[in-house]
Amino acid sequence: MAYMKFKELTKYFNFKREIIDEKELPEYAKEYIELGEKFALAYMNSKDFVVFTDKKMLLFDRDSLGMYYKKIHVIPYSSISTSAINFKPNLVELLFSLDSGYQLHLNFVEMDHDKKERLKQVHKLMMHIKTMRL
Repeated sequence: MAYMKFKELTKYFNFKREIIDEKELPEYAKEYIELGEKFALAYMNSKDFVVFTDKKMLLFDRDSLGMYYKKIHVIPYSSISTSAINFKPNLVELLFSLDSGYQLHLNFVEMDHDKKERLKQVHKLMMHIKTMRL
């Protein structure tokens, strides 16, 4: 009997709206930020959220086509194998390979210089936390 390992296809997310203040997050997102954990930045689109803290990335993947579902990914920075940040005009891409082999591609659209700088600082924080735990 043969077994095949299931590997989910790479997920792509496009985020537009930046959230700088933790108070603007929906209550269900705040529930996943632990006591003593510091909120760094969040982004959203019409249905999905990504929240960056000083310890992990929270990704809320919601779908309302057909049957409503919500998938919540909790990704500790220590589980990121490799990462890349690409700067393009009005766009920033964050590309991640996780220890599990899962690929994640986050696009941030309508980015001006200040938004790019904030996202760059969050990416640096993520990689700093990851290297501190090695």
